[in-house]
Amino acid sequence: MSEKTKIELEYDIYASPSLIFRYVSTPFGLSEWFADNVRFRGEKYTFIWDDTEEHAVELKRKTNQFIRYQWLTEEENYENYYFEFRIDVDAVTKDVLLVVTDFVDQDDIEESELLWNSLIQNLKSVLGST
Repeated sequence: MSEKTKIELEYDIYASPSLIFRYVSTPFGLSEWFADNVRFRGEKYTFIWDDTEEHAVELKRKTNQFIRYQWLTEEENYENYYFEFRIDVDAVTKDVLLVVTDFVDQDDIEESELLWNSLIQNLKSVLGST
């Protein structure tokens, strides 16, 4: 298996950091835009899309600033990779930026960026930030 490439995507979001954080850090919030359903039990999140289930754990968080997840998979070196939502607020303009970090196969960068763009558009719609 080849090494994955880190990508960071930035999105302007017109909502408060606390509201955005609820939608990226809770099963209810993630079920609204990221997956069909999300369950949390113990330390494990279960993300459900149609007939597919993926499992992840939360690696770290700082309330209203960022949350980092790691997929639980049998892929080689999976422990080196994560996906993260970071909320940055410009000190002067107070503009809010959501930064998504993910690790993808080199051949899948464009497809992953399109997927994230679509998912964040869903989030913006849920937040009324379109």
